[in-house]
Amino acid sequence: MTGFQPPRWLRGRHAQTVWGSLFRLPVRLPLRHERWELPDGDFIDIEVVQGASVESPVVVVCHGLEGSAKAGYVRGLLYQLSVRGLGAIAVNFRGCSGEPNRLPRFYHSGDTGDLGFVIDRLIADRPERAIALAGFSLGGNVVAKYLGERGDEVPRQVRAGAVVSVPFDLAMCAGALDGGGLMARVYRGRFLRRLRAKVAAKARAHPTVPAAAANAARTFRDFDHGVTAPLHGFQSAEDYWAKSSAGPFLPSVRRPLLIVAAEDDPFVPAEALPRAAAKANPNLTLEVSREGGHVAFVHGPPWAPRRHAEQRVAQFLADALR
Repeated sequence: MTGFQPPRWLRGRHAQTVWGSLFRLPVRLPLRHERWELPDGDFIDIEVVQGASVESPVVVVCHGLEGSAKAGYVRGLLYQLSVRGLGAIAVNFRGCSGEPNRLPRFYHSGDTGDLGFVIDRLIADRPERAIALAGFSLGGNVVAKYLGERGDEVPRQVRAGAVVSVPFDLAMCAGALDGGGLMARVYRGRFLRRLRAKVAAKARAHPTVPAAAANAARTFRDFDHGVTAPLHGFQSAEDYWAKSSAGPFLPSVRRPLLIVAAEDDPFVPAEALPRAAAKANPNLTLEVSREGGHVAFVHGPPWAPRRHAEQRVAQFLADALR
């Protein structure tokens, strides 16, 4: 177990998760917005933190499901990286920057192609600059899967990674969110409302997008089976989950990878945590706390709360990039 301890005023998986998501002070950062054209005719929007030397190492940060580069946890990590003298960019996955992407497809948990494109472009711009990767939840799955599926073929410039609250077993995590209980229904309803609205907007430009399946979805399994799978070339929700989960790729990770997780994560069951992989692969550093919720890990007093995971990730990557 790690040294993280929640404060007395914020105990419990749902208190940490909800408070950590909804209540945080705004972080002001000098950001430059860029649009990068993708080889398939689509685009992704990037936020670049200004101020670091062009020779400084750079960290690529990936957000979670229906998040964006504006998410509080992303901005919090960008700040922690900047005060440590590191460059940083935040990637908006396709359709997550506030403007619909061009193609019928979206982003998904196992799509590492766009992250690979970002890394290759950074290397082409400055071949000797060191790079690290960071991701939260779905974005953490993308980062871990990228490092594992490429293994020894990861570019030499990529030195390390760090991920927080990752759904390493997508089937198990979908089952947790599709389960009974008030809070599971709250979380599920919040995500599905956003996803259904996005699919409806997409269908107006692309009539082949399965808007009816999205509207009918009442579980993550419904949505992934009726929308995610057909849009991205999978046979079913189960096929998508099996091929996109980062867990099976962890034995092949060949860069230092920090994994921050909580046993009480309401989205990621404790059984989904990669304990066996971490014991077998010395490149993996698994730090599990008993409490912390999902992408939360809030500590300190209520008038000046701190975020353990963001600070830990930033320090781990700063040490790896020295």
